[in-house]
Amino acid sequence: MTTLHPFDQALALQHSDLRSGEFTGATSPAYWNMVGPFGGATAALALQAVLKHPDLLGEPVALTVNFAAAIEAGAFEIQALPVRTNRSTQHWTVSICQNGQVNTTATVFTALRRDTWGERDAAPPEVPRPSDVKLMRIGPEGVAWLDGYEMRPIVGSPPSVWDESGTDSESQLWLRESPPRPLDFASLAAMSDVFFPRVWLRRARRVPAGTVSITTYFHADAGLLAAHGTGYLLARARAQRFFNGYFDQSAQLWTESGNLLATSNQIVYYKE
Repeated sequence: MTTLHPFDQALALQHSDLRSGEFTGATSPAYWNMVGPFGGATAALALQAVLKHPDLLGEPVALTVNFAAAIEAGAFEIQALPVRTNRSTQHWTVSICQNGQVNTTATVFTALRRDTWGERDAAPPEVPRPSDVKLMRIGPEGVAWLDGYEMRPIVGSPPSVWDESGTDSESQLWLRESPPRPLDFASLAAMSDVFFPRVWLRRARRVPAGTVSITTYFHADAGLLAAHGTGYLLARARAQRFFNGYFDQSAQLWTESGNLLATSNQIVYYKE
């Protein structure tokens, strides 16, 4: 008997009304993050509802998730609606509800990609190989989702001393799921949100913070993700501005061979 990977268990959805895009599911203790589910897992659930819809056209190109309220432990409902379908593109809205209240909204853009010219202007940073970077083994209490990832920090590790001596917000780390799992769109969406709050690094001060909205852009198709398999991703993130209770974060996810698979931007709330 094959045992599902913990991430696949967290993404398990049951059809409530397949044609109307209604599903039910439940939060996973394995992806808990202090007061609610890990935001990346929630983003992956929103995308999963679209990927499981029978009317899906193409593959994900962009995903935006807005965290309107905390998700409580337990059951939830998801509805994914294709609001506009064109010849090769499709636009979706997604909502996650508990007890009749919406706590997460999302939009997804999918498309049938054509084989065209392509190039990249961004370049990955020069970093050591994953085998040459020490594994991060300790995370904060109550953050179960960290056990779901193998992280090897290169630059910008979580501060060991919270003394307000931070000077930069950039992190670079090698990353893959633990236990290893073949990469797909859902896991790529989740890994776009693995970074701890940039304000913690920039200030070396632990303050309350939480993502309000994240957008992930996919620069790969299913074939490229399948070819990557269970290898490491080079994850890079930094903030650009901290202002009056909110800061941004831009991130990149690269393969070991230098393919840029995804980029993301998010806005994060923080308290003084």
